Amino acid sequence: MLIAPDAPPAPPPTEVEVVVVRPVDLPPRIGDVVYSRFRLGTEDLRGAPRADGALRQVPGVNLFRRNGSEAANPTTQGLSLRSIAPSGAGRALVILDSVPLNDPFGGWVIWSAVPSERLDSIDIVRGAGAGAWGAGALTGVVSLTELATQAPVFRGDLSAGDRSVGRAAFAFSQAGLTVSASAARGPQFTPVRGAGRGAADRPVDLESYSGSARLQHNLGPVAAAVGLAAWREDRDSGLAGAMARAEGASASLTLADLEAGKGWRLQAWIRGSNLENSSVSVAAGRGTTTPASDQYATPALGWGLNAAWRNASGPWSVEAGADARFAEGRARERFRYQNNAFTRGRESGGRTSVAGLYLEGAWSGDRIVHSGGVRVDTWSQSGALRRERDLATGAITLDSGAGDTSGVRGSIRFGSRLNLLDGLYLRGAAYTGFRPPTLNELHRPFRVGNDVTEANPGLRPESLSGADLGLEGETGSWSWGAGVFFNRLSDPITNVTVATGPGFFPVAGFIPAGGTLRQRRNAGGIDAWGLEAEARGRLGPLDLRAAAAWTDVEVDGGVSAPQLTGLRPAQTSRFTATAGLGWRPVEALALDLSARHEGERFDDDLNSRRLKAATSLDARAAWTIAPGGELYLAVDNLGDARVQTALSGDGAVSLSAPRSVRVGVSLRR
Repeated sequence: MLIAPDAPPAPPPTEVEVVVVRPVDLPPRIGDVVYSRFRLGTEDLRGAPRADGALRQVPGVNLFRRNGSEAANPTTQGLSLRSIAPSGAGRALVILDSVPLNDPFGGWVIWSAVPSERLDSIDIVRGAGAGAWGAGALTGVVSLTELATQAPVFRGDLSAGDRSVGRAAFAFSQAGLTVSASAARGPQFTPVRGAGRGAADRPVDLESYSGSARLQHNLGPVAAAVGLAAWREDRDSGLAGAMARAEGASASLTLADLEAGKGWRLQAWIRGSNLENSSVSVAAGRGTTTPASDQYATPALGWGLNAAWRNASGPWSVEAGADARFAEGRARERFRYQNNAFTRGRESGGRTSVAGLYLEGAWSGDRIVHSGGVRVDTWSQSGALRRERDLATGAITLDSGAGDTSGVRGSIRFGSRLNLLDGLYLRGAAYTGFRPPTLNELHRPFRVGNDVTEANPGLRPESLSGADLGLEGETGSWSWGAGVFFNRLSDPITNVTVATGPGFFPVAGFIPAGGTLRQRRNAGGIDAWGLEAEARGRLGPLDLRAAAAWTDVEVDGGVSAPQLTGLRPAQTSRFTATAGLGWRPVEALALDLSARHEGERFDDDLNSRRLKAATSLDARAAWTIAPGGELYLAVDNLGDARVQTALSGDGAVSLSAPRSVRVGVSLRR
């Protein structure tokens, strides 16, 4: 709804003018204004080391759990919008200059690979993306734009703090060349604190590294860009013997020819990744752990192509395009720990693909804009494999899979925006979309403590239909928006509770006391309706921002999960609100305070594990020490709030990071 300004109304005089290189992409569609949008500009990104931290300013934007990427397992870093049943895979498409950042195996996003210094802005479009974005944009799209300038621009950050926090990052851009790199450590903290803590509970920790380069050049009338990136992160997961490692690399080639709103774009990309993840079972009293599984390799490869052609004539604009995405991967694992050794091995995986054609048009009049589009996609799931063997003898103990499946889905979106008065707009939109299951959901079982979740190669794609209506305005230095939405999510992929331990179960094996066996299944549906509002502007010497979202979500379990009917999806908060205050008491000193409140949520599908509501505060003070340079003090979780992130079957409560203090130097010139 709200397009936030990219910079404060009165930037300090040390800011330099940035000349942006023409992007190797088609310009924004004139019809985009009919959809619910939110923009985070350069200044909004400044205090956040990673993009997911900046996205916390937008209510209803969720990772699966309340933890940010500094503490969350890679498999829980999928992004969802509007608090519509968050999942580890995520129900939103995340793109960087049109290239998907979602992992080819699991759909999650490795946020440490995208330091905020590398970015120019983030645009959030809420609602299913039936147009150019296609499959995966179920609850919306988060579009990241990389820094690209003609004049030399440098951004750097060097900081350190308590809890073993340390970070070094930079991005440099000039004449179409942009390079960036980052290295970070921490924070270290033990999630389970207080009475439930045992000797098995250990600190989480993160070491992450990333690097990228992008070269943009004009080849006559055609603009071309080549991008390369690589990343790695190593994590201790909060229990003795539990860890995770994620690494990968990507490359892209983009060509575009633009002429006064007309033109075309061609893009090809490839993305490889690998995940290592070890899990443990926890003894009663949380005194010790026993190795439960060692997923020592999960190699995956994703690649894709997209093309678009646009023509504009008078008030009309028409765009036609096509795209295709392919993914293949396998999880390799050792499990069934007996007599101090793993006794079984498992390999599981397969292939997925989705390809589509779309046609979208828009008409812009004096006071009204209409936009509409149709899309047809074909999807497939093939090569399903699950093979288990005895590690001592090599004998096959399980050899199963699933037949190849495929289908065709159609989707639409349309909307209008009416200029009621100068600076006052009424907009409405309706849309449909779908998301095929990821390789992770289809084929990879996983374990967290004593809770086991089984894969399901028979999953069907999710689909969503919805509509929203909003009112937006701009008055002086203020911009604001408010609206209502309704979404119906059909066949949602949900972790459904099957049984509780102790006991032996087919395929899954032994589930200890206090543990839970779940399986990914298509539940009947999820209905969600809600209200969202945001405003930002300047009041005297203060820069103010506030936003809130209220979402009422209810599950219809259908035939596959009738026990869930009437319940709220796991990890879904009804109410979320954010607020921020910026003040510059003297020219050299900038102060910023931000707050985020989330209502209670449940950690499980049966709504038996309740996580309390939580409010956290972050503060930052920066002193200008040179043109474009500042010394800053940042305090995360200023009030040391106990933000509950998980509740295990034995009653142990995990918390997000306690108060953390960082001191750093930032340079932007």
